[in-house]
Amino acid sequence: MHLGFTSMNTVDDPAPDVLAKTLEEAGFESLWYGEHSHIPVARQTPYPPGGELPEPYKKMMDPYVSLMAAAAATSRLKLGTGIALLMERELFSQAKTIATLDRLSGGRVIIGCGVGWNQEEFENVTRLPWARRYLALKETVLAQRTLLTDPEPEFHGELIDFDPVWFEPKATKPGGPPISFGAMGPLGVKHAAEWADGWMPVDVVMPDVKQGVEDFYAKVRSAGRDPSEVEITLVVMAPVTADLLKSYRDIGIHRCNIGVGMENWDKPEIVMPMIEEYAKLIPEL
Repeated sequence: MHLGFTSMNTVDDPAPDVLAKTLEEAGFESLWYGEHSHIPVARQTPYPPGGELPEPYKKMMDPYVSLMAAAAATSRLKLGTGIALLMERELFSQAKTIATLDRLSGGRVIIGCGVGWNQEEFENVTRLPWARRYLALKETVLAQRTLLTDPEPEFHGELIDFDPVWFEPKATKPGGPPISFGAMGPLGVKHAAEWADGWMPVDVVMPDVKQGVEDFYAKVRSAGRDPSEVEITLVVMAPVTADLLKSYRDIGIHRCNIGVGMENWDKPEIVMPMIEEYAKLIPEL
């Protein structure tokens, strides 16, 4: 099992090149940055965990630019978005950004994506219907795969439609970087099982992680897919211990992503000591 590190990627956090180099040298497999282009000042959508929206949400930097800085400082570290809001960017420009990062990093990119939770943010930047966001994400991913693979890509869906175009660069592998869908509800999990390259759940939201993994792979098989081709990246929010990570490894988790935790998002000074501490667990995994 691999160990990844997640960060809010704010202006106050360790710089991406410094953080990435530290992670690679410590033995981490990957670095993951989330995405919010903006946060509406007036919004009706409640913050999912409850309470006030944490201040770091207002300070997030661009994940792709930051991951390019991370790529330039490393040679092996994989570069992930967790979670990218793919529907909140223009399709062609975003595909070119992802393909360019993939090329310049030597194929080290993983795209973790989701439908988002903030309806006002979503509606500020796209005409795609919020009520059909799961279908919209599926079509966004399928259209992007076409752009990154086909010589003269075209796509004709219910919500996304374009005739043949010339589009470069292509990705380093067919279909582009692997797409991992961060979803926890029944509809999202169903979509992940049907078309995503991976699933990215959160451990503390699952009543039983082992049962959740078994149920997910049952859905993958029902969709006519091979479970060995769909990896699970588990976002770990429970207190991290060697025994906990080993238990996740033993039930088939491909990768665990850890971070400083929501309660410490505004304490960048603890990031480097945390990396040093948890690096000691990597040889046991």
